[in-house]
Amino acid sequence: MDRIQNPINIYEKIVEFIDTGHSFAVALVLRAEGSTPRGAGVRAVIDQEGKIWGTIGGGVVEAEAQRLAIEACRSKRPIVVDQQLQGAKSTDDTPICGGMMRILVDPTAEKDRVCYAQAAEAIRLRQRGVMLTTARTTTNTEVTCHWLPQDAIPSDAPFPGAQNIRSCLDRESVQLFTESAHVFTEVLVEPVIPKPLLLIAGGGHVGQALTYQASLVGFDVTVIDERPEFTDPALFSDGTRTCCGDMARQIAALVGDDTYVVIVTRGHKLDAEVLEACLHSRAVYIGMIGSKRKVALMRRHFIESGLATEEEFDRVFTPIGLDIGAVTVPEIAASITAELIAVRRKGIVHKVSGKEELS
Repeated sequence: MDRIQNPINIYEKIVEFIDTGHSFAVALVLRAEGSTPRGAGVRAVIDQEGKIWGTIGGGVVEAEAQRLAIEACRSKRPIVVDQQLQGAKSTDDTPICGGMMRILVDPTAEKDRVCYAQAAEAIRLRQRGVMLTTARTTTNTEVTCHWLPQDAIPSDAPFPGAQNIRSCLDRESVQLFTESAHVFTEVLVEPVIPKPLLLIAGGGHVGQALTYQASLVGFDVTVIDERPEFTDPALFSDGTRTCCGDMARQIAALVGDDTYVVIVTRGHKLDAEVLEACLHSRAVYIGMIGSKRKVALMRRHFIESGLATEEEFDRVFTPIGLDIGAVTVPEIAASITAELIAVRRKGIVHKVSGKEELS
């Protein structure tokens, strides 16, 4: 049986807390200026005892948010605070990063369950949209949330208006808008953009190293392997999704039009099976590790057996990675990551070197 382990989806966690009736607050970074541990749009769930799911940056900033969440759970009133990171001495508790974080702590999320559920479902389905979090402050602060799918942003949207909302979505940029007419209003516009999906067939040393580097440059990473010991989340970067099962079948089920596939299994037979499963897919990128001789042999097999035409096999990036003289596992992972970036940002077309004659 296939076993899948997923990283936390903070919107799903919020819905889970609402449905179980636990008292909790959502901590949300509205603004981050200067040097800060996390940026605007980062959320965490904090229960009435201060236990936290997710993070807004750790350290003293997060400890203060936990303290405020306990207070908010008791009062049932949202709190907005500015956390200065301007400590003068490295020996003090006050953070010395030099920035400022404006943080909303909201214990009233249950009223916006539909919104959070819609956002969670959009993430699961890899759909684009915008989360709007509005805080209106007079004597107290009131918070409302709205979810807008990309194709359902109304032309008459209220402040900050449809143009600003669409601009944030187009730029993939989180932004806080404020106005002071009558009531001080803050609206955080948060585009929810699915990261490109990187499927790594093979959880060995190269696959493990690649998860760390690919996640840093913005990929949503899933590792598939048939061996349970090579799908242990502890082997991979935080947030990596793992799946233990038939690699070819899982790759075929998961690949889509925003997918990058890296084939680094433990043997050429498995490589061939995974390649056959995804070669005719809509994947943006298919890369396979291997020597020039291995590539040439596999190319000939695919073409002579009718599994692929020459043009179809030519879409495979193999030998994998940009030629930077990589030797060690981290260097090989770096070369693969560089190639992923080149395909994503420059749309490069790579022809395999497996056309050469076999000796």
